[in-house]
Amino acid sequence: MVYTSITQLVGRTPLIEFEKYEKANQLPAHLLGKLEYLNPAGSIKDRPALFMIRQAEQDGILKPGDTIVEQTSGNTGIALAAYGVALGYHLEIFLEAGVTPERKTMLKGYGAVLRDYRDLPGEDPDQPFDEFREATMAEIEGYCKAHGPRYHYLNQVTNKANPRSHMVTTGPEIWEDTDGMVDALVCMVGTGGTLHGLSTYLRGKNPDLYVLAVQPAPCSRRSRQNPYCPIIDGVLNFNDVDDKELTDFILRSDYQECMDITCAEAYQTARSIGRLQGILLGTSASAALTAAARLAKRPAMKGKNIVVILPDGGDKYLSTRQFY
Repeated sequence: MVYTSITQLVGRTPLIEFEKYEKANQLPAHLLGKLEYLNPAGSIKDRPALFMIRQAEQDGILKPGDTIVEQTSGNTGIALAAYGVALGYHLEIFLEAGVTPERKTMLKGYGAVLRDYRDLPGEDPDQPFDEFREATMAEIEGYCKAHGPRYHYLNQVTNKANPRSHMVTTGPEIWEDTDGMVDALVCMVGTGGTLHGLSTYLRGKNPDLYVLAVQPAPCSRRSRQNPYCPIIDGVLNFNDVDDKELTDFILRSDYQECMDITCAEAYQTARSIGRLQGILLGTSASAALTAAARLAKRPAMKGKNIVVILPDGGDKYLSTRQFY
């Protein structure tokens, strides 16, 4: 079959069992990794990005030649830029703090315009850059309003097409590929769209599904007090914050347990998987796999299938110390 657009290639990513990693670590459970870096733009965010664009088109919001605006740590922006090009849209991206150079280069490769808070109405573009200052959702909405009706903020944090993409695609793929034998789900949390969408779908199929949500340990969260620590970027701490600070899609009821993983632990797993399995994983993927391995050691998990969501590959982290 010959395809005519990358929009036709999203999804149907494979599950792979990490048999060598299981054996090396004496894990009695089956670790099944969902290789989302095999989507065309390289991450799990391909799914919600395309769904958000298609929904906006269906709602009559987006028209060819319009400009899509989004705030992102990289993967959603990269996906929106790729599918935006394919479907005839311009992209302007407000980048979050800690974005790797690889992500910036990829965004520029797709022709996206990179913005920061200094581009907001009323801000001085010549002021010194504060790497901990990010544009708020309200400010980005104001930015679009100031630029006219052809600028559209899709807002992955509140856009229901985000979790729906996983209810419609990722969840059914996992259920089908495991023949309905999913005992546990492990994933990290950014907007919460992946966790909410998959928990909703898979628990609908298996009410006994055990869901382990993963967040960066305190020592792997960049702050003004700890500005130079290695981080697991693109994800949030969510379990130890006030409910009022959670996104629309992070629900306590979606998971039974939260586990903290350090960046150093994720790096170690990334190196191990690269050298054992021939697969280079991103930092959040490696953190999720680290948590899954801990879960797999529990007696109750013996012989069970643990599905791990692996959001992206290692190519976006070559400027870090992840692989050496």
